[in-house]
Amino acid sequence: MNRNQVRPQRRHATPSRIERVRRQAVPKPRVIIALLLLLGLVSVMLLDGYLRAEVGNDQRVRSDASASKVPDSVLDGGPLLSFQGGTARTQAVPDKTIVLTFDDGPDPEWTQKVLDILDDNDVPGTFFLVGSMISRYPDVVRRMVDDGNEVGVHTFTHVSYQSAARVTREIAQTQLALAGAAGITTTLFRAPYSSTNDAIDNYSWPVYKTLGAMGYTSVFVDTDSEDWQQPGASKIIKWATPKSGKGASVLFHDARGNRAQTLEALPRYIKKMKSKGYTFTTVSGAQQQAQGQQEQGQQAQGQQAQAPQGTPATAGNARQSNPEQAAHRTADTATLWEGRALLGAVAVAEWTVPGLAAVLAVVGVAVLGRFAMMLVLARRHYRQRNRRRFSWGPSVTGPVSVIVPAYNEKECIANTLNSLAASTHPIEIVVVDDGSTDGTAEIAESLGLPNVRLIRQPNAGKPAALNNGVRHARYDIVVMMDGDTVFEPDTVQRLVQPFGDPEVGAVAGNAKVGNRTTVIGAWQHIEYVMGFNLDRRMYDLLRCMPTIPGAIGAFRRDAVLGVGGMSEDTLAEDTDITIALHRAGWRVVYAEHARAWTEAPASLGQLWRQRYRWSYGTMQALWKHRKSVTDRGPSGRFGRVGMPLVVLFQIVTPVFAPLIDVFTVYAMIFVDFKAWLLAWLAVLRVQLVCAAYAFRLDGERYRYLLMLPLQQIAYRQLMYLVLIHSCVTAATGGRLRWQKLKRTGEVGTPAPGTGVR
Repeated sequence: MNRNQVRPQRRHATPSRIERVRRQAVPKPRVIIALLLLLGLVSVMLLDGYLRAEVGNDQRVRSDASASKVPDSVLDGGPLLSFQGGTARTQAVPDKTIVLTFDDGPDPEWTQKVLDILDDNDVPGTFFLVGSMISRYPDVVRRMVDDGNEVGVHTFTHVSYQSAARVTREIAQTQLALAGAAGITTTLFRAPYSSTNDAIDNYSWPVYKTLGAMGYTSVFVDTDSEDWQQPGASKIIKWATPKSGKGASVLFHDARGNRAQTLEALPRYIKKMKSKGYTFTTVSGAQQQAQGQQEQGQQAQGQQAQAPQGTPATAGNARQSNPEQAAHRTADTATLWEGRALLGAVAVAEWTVPGLAAVLAVVGVAVLGRFAMMLVLARRHYRQRNRRRFSWGPSVTGPVSVIVPAYNEKECIANTLNSLAASTHPIEIVVVDDGSTDGTAEIAESLGLPNVRLIRQPNAGKPAALNNGVRHARYDIVVMMDGDTVFEPDTVQRLVQPFGDPEVGAVAGNAKVGNRTTVIGAWQHIEYVMGFNLDRRMYDLLRCMPTIPGAIGAFRRDAVLGVGGMSEDTLAEDTDITIALHRAGWRVVYAEHARAWTEAPASLGQLWRQRYRWSYGTMQALWKHRKSVTDRGPSGRFGRVGMPLVVLFQIVTPVFAPLIDVFTVYAMIFVDFKAWLLAWLAVLRVQLVCAAYAFRLDGERYRYLLMLPLQQIAYRQLMYLVLIHSCVTAATGGRLRWQKLKRTGEVGTPAPGTGVR
């Protein structure tokens, strides 16, 4: 079916150049919607990947780094590091005092159980939270703060040893998440993998000074339970116990792994330390105790106590209700709403990505199932049609009518008619000139070919031209072709043989890309052989052929007239007439040896316009015949079998297929590059096998398959975008006109069995 003809309409005055430029410069609303949907999806997936902190590997502590620029008072000092007037000051936890610190949360399972233990034993903890985890589990953070615990920043993606700019950005993001979750910010910070003071080196020291100038207290530990090693509860308790009654900042973990041993050890540890006379507090509580002891010492010496500037206890917007949460700050209105927006975006990502993963798993299975079904049924079709005893019935030798609708086909019409003149089957050629303005009719007349009749009509569109040709046809079988297509000498003879079976009402031929020497042409050639023709073999066996190609198709004249001729209701009149014939009870089959060579679009712009119209027209035809799913008997086979297959494999699956590729890229970046690259190559191998088999069945040269990987990366994505664009057009009620494609006439007259010249 000539999918490149002009939409049935009256031509209007040519718009001015300014109007054309304006239309090109301003995108149509449905294009903007499609782009926004794509942008939104990509943004959600990038956010999800960032939240899961799976970009590359964590950069841990440099064991060989020098600390020559770090003051000894810091390296050998207490675990609480702050700055006053640019001067570093460390504080130790007071004697007989424990600061329980927990890293890497919140976790919806382990953190909740840790909070239960702290509540049961009436002790507070200080939790250093990862911003991405806060964004995913804000309810846990709210409970944590409401229970009287203190929180600190542990970066947003659990990275360490980055630049000051990266660290401050990660802190700002974590503060936003805290604001959204609990309405607070904090002045406490702990870098991942840097638990003790001696982890500070020349690379990280400038970062700590920058944070100190911003008012942050960097919190280290002097006692590490090493629960991350999972050595058993007894050893965790032993390693977490400070020596000789000293105070301690003790490190535990409440996320990033199985923390069952931590949960077993923690209540026993608390009871043990309480029995030894220890009290438990937060970082702020320890700072205030240390400050109070210092003030008492100063008063004993007759000195006036001076509170350090910028400490959490005296900051302007500190929460004063609980001194053990003195590091908390009430978030300002802007930060609060920005944080809530972040949590909202994260909630969307948390729901969208797993949901898409589940859908795409189903789509992936459907795609692979389709490949398997095509291979099995195509092989069966090939073996069935190539058996020696196979016959459609009596040989069809009578003359047939070949209808050639043409609109401005001056570049191609001569090659088309000359190829028909060489036909080995008796034919009459009916050229219907649909109001051409480029001399197409004159060229057809000047050839002086026998058995050629020229019918002129005002421009009314291709369906009207075909119907006009059917009315003027002299014979019972009519062959329809495009004005840019050429036949091999035996094409018509092979195409009409299935009419030996009286149940056959129409026959689909094998359309080939003639201009395949370019990259775009080669991509379409692969698509025609692998997709269209393998599909037709499958649909033929299932007796639910959805489309007879406009480039080459044959019909019983009475069958066409019986369904009302070629309809103007859709932009895919070939699909429309095919479904109509099915519903009328006719059988539609595929003649793979009847080959036609067509000129495919030579530019991406033309290709987009053609496929956009194809996709949209197919949707129109399926919607028009939606009631076929309730048809009974043989006429309802298309509705029961063909309609679901076409919707699934030509609309639903291709719409979601780009997401599989996007997901693959996502997984390569955020999860495991090597594993997902191998998975993509495995799928490509399956497609290569299918394509190679299709090429073998059609007798094509395998060298074009070298273009398959690039086709999958570039061309397939374009086709997916076209389909999505068509779906958006259909959903928004947009209308689409026929568009004439530019022709070159490079597809010449083929010799028998040799292909195109």
